[in-house]
Amino acid sequence: MQKPSFPVTPAIRVLRDHQIPFVPHEYPFEEKGGTRHSSNCLGVDEHQVIKTIILEDENKNCHVVLMHGDKEISQKGLARFINVKQLTPAPEPTATKATGYQFGGTSPFGTRKVLPVYAESTLFLLDRIYINGGKRGFLIEMNPSDIKKVLPVTEVSVGI
Repeated sequence: MQKPSFPVTPAIRVLRDHQIPFVPHEYPFEEKGGTRHSSNCLGVDEHQVIKTIILEDENKNCHVVLMHGDKEISQKGLARFINVKQLTPAPEPTATKATGYQFGGTSPFGTRKVLPVYAESTLFLLDRIYINGGKRGFLIEMNPSDIKKVLPVTEVSVGI
């Protein structure tokens, strides 16, 4: 069997185990480049690039949020929705420990701990999305509805 020409991360293993079709895309990672940089590198709309954000509540519980690259998360709105006092971005060591992924390479698939996943509902209206494959500079193109075949996702409307 020929070795794939892209990284085989825990995320890729999970997608393969669930027989989810995807197209790998590697690009030159840029520190603090974010979704604008990756969308420019791949020549796709930043709205289709989905960022994976790890938020932490006041009890130090982590939550995964999937959001369009060109939107921000209303942390207050999401906190109200999930009935916690507040949500803040998880510190890098906390996020890495919970997910097993390096900052800038966090995928919602194949996380070290099972975490609640909240996804902006409008991302499921897109034909294709580009989401982190578990490594910096590595996005996977997939059908957004396939996320629900792998993860217990709660749809939310917290994009601003």
